[in-house]
Amino acid sequence: MNIKRWALGSGIVVAGVAVAAYFWLQHNGNGAMEHIVSGNGRIEAVEIDIAARQPARIKSIEVEEGELVHTGQELVHMDTDSLEAQLRQAEARIRQAEEAVSTARSQLAQRESEKAAAQALVVQRQTELAAAQRRAQRFTDLRKRGFISQQQLDDYLEAVDRAAAVLAAARAQVAASDAAIAAARNQIQGSESAVEAAQAEADRIRTDIEDSLLKAPRDGRVQLIVARAGEVVGAGGRVLNLVDLKDVYMTFFLPTRAVGRVALGSEARLVLDALPQYVIPAHISFVADVAQFTPKTVETEVEREKLMFRVRAQIPEELLVKHLTQVKTGLPGVAYVTLDPSAPWPPHLQVKLPK
Repeated sequence: MNIKRWALGSGIVVAGVAVAAYFWLQHNGNGAMEHIVSGNGRIEAVEIDIAARQPARIKSIEVEEGELVHTGQELVHMDTDSLEAQLRQAEARIRQAEEAVSTARSQLAQRESEKAAAQALVVQRQTELAAAQRRAQRFTDLRKRGFISQQQLDDYLEAVDRAAAVLAAARAQVAASDAAIAAARNQIQGSESAVEAAQAEADRIRTDIEDSLLKAPRDGRVQLIVARAGEVVGAGGRVLNLVDLKDVYMTFFLPTRAVGRVALGSEARLVLDALPQYVIPAHISFVADVAQFTPKTVETEVEREKLMFRVRAQIPEELLVKHLTQVKTGLPGVAYVTLDPSAPWPPHLQVKLPK
């Protein structure tokens, strides 16, 4: 969701009004106002665009313009039929991959059993070879003493060769079993990777489905509905926008001589034209680093007084929460800022709030 600063109405009144008000207060006001400067402005708030994450058709819009909404409230339902079909397909791939893992594990168990049998056969063939070698050794001694013929000795020596060949074959079978086991393990890893990939795809689709239900990220008021049910919006396409009623402020301008004495966090009071009987507390949350309405050449003191700096007076969030249904943006008024934190506010600027 794209969040940007937004102001209702035609904008901030010209800086000349702020300059006139400032000099009137400095030169014509009473002593109680000497440490206070003021500027004209409008109540503004943060705008939040509610947009679709991926291209889709709007199924329904659950709110109306001007409606007050709360954090987590469902605002827009996007059509998810296509995504749900994709999810079913991904879940089917997960089942297939899991079955492949099960099959590969069964094959691995079979290959390990075959290896165990081959290893047992190797032990048997080793025993047979050792026995044949002992017999051959005994008959070799007998041949030397002439008790047996050469043919008989050759037969026993041939038996040793046969036993050695059988042992080599058994060992080759063990090696083949090792290769089959390695292949089965690789197949398991590949199948498990396929399961993970299918699960990741399913998770992505589920996230897309969840994102298709657009909810209010915070408390606010529906300012504008851009698209309607049945329309198709692209990725990032704005459906509606909200005004964040917990982030409300007034932007106004002060001249150089005054802004140099205004610090961040300084106390302020806001008096709205529509509600002059109330005085709203605020604090300075922003002072521009760059002047506006500056002439190209600044040479005289009169021209330097044309330098204006943008200042923002933030209304406390706890106050906004308490009067959430009464918060309105776009209302013009006057912001008063104290330059002396130790000096009291005059009676007509003491905080007065609706009950």
